[in-house]
Amino acid sequence: MIIVMCPDAEDADIARVVALIRDKGLREHISRGEECTIVGAVGDERVFDTAQMERLPKVQKAIRIVHDWRLVSREAQPADTVLTVRGVRFGGGGTVRVCADADACADDAPAVCLDPFAPSARPYDAEPDCPAPHALRRQIERCRQAGKVVWVRIRDSRHIDIALNAWADVLCLGGELAENRSLLHELGSLNTPVVVYKHSHHTVRDWLVAAEHVVMRGNRHVLLGEAGTFGWHGEPLRLDTDALVKAKKLCHLPVVADLSRLAHRYMDTGTLQALARAAGADVLVY
Repeated sequence: MIIVMCPDAEDADIARVVALIRDKGLREHISRGEECTIVGAVGDERVFDTAQMERLPKVQKAIRIVHDWRLVSREAQPADTVLTVRGVRFGGGGTVRVCADADACADDAPAVCLDPFAPSARPYDAEPDCPAPHALRRQIERCRQAGKVVWVRIRDSRHIDIALNAWADVLCLGGELAENRSLLHELGSLNTPVVVYKHSHHTVRDWLVAAEHVVMRGNRHVLLGEAGTFGWHGEPLRLDTDALVKAKKLCHLPVVADLSRLAHRYMDTGTLQALARAAGADVLVY
């Protein structure tokens, strides 16, 4: 449930709402905006009657949320979230490019995405060890010297500390890990921006629920990442423009379209980028 307070609501009015939420066995999530304060009731909202909540002083309205995601919903926050990382704004209008080539430090993109933990595509190759933190740190330092915000893709819970100790600016969670609740909760305990990718078989609901698990643990610096869904015409992956549009409509988080691994047999890169922009992508990775 989302409780919208009146613009002149004071701390005591908000405290009464919070007390009722806790009395019902739920947890509160308070978002203070310039015009009003919104209080989210996290838990089974069926114990609430909206009329009961709206009778409290300085409560403008109470909205029952039927989605499985609440804190990332447009009902909780109608305006787009804007994340600023080392001076670069992600979200809120315009499209930011992230370079997927770690060696292209001379590229004019303001950010670069590193994938130091990528496994080998050949089945008989030995799995690579995690890179030493100092080696990854040197790579990140080179990118920073070029003025880049550095994204690092993680593929295991062990990679979080390595990436953070190497001073990564943004952690990217691959879609294959988006159902790992313990990992999502661990990322939610951080104060580091996180890109939550959906897997090729995930629905938009799966995607938003994964992001919700991060946000409800306290980390509100979250972006949604789309890296392709199963194609219908022989291509391995295609850009899921429907998912991008739907996510922008339902959610206030910035949306990332990762084009770096998508097939381009029948569509040139420029057309694919235009499609992603038309679908509302805030960030392009290629």
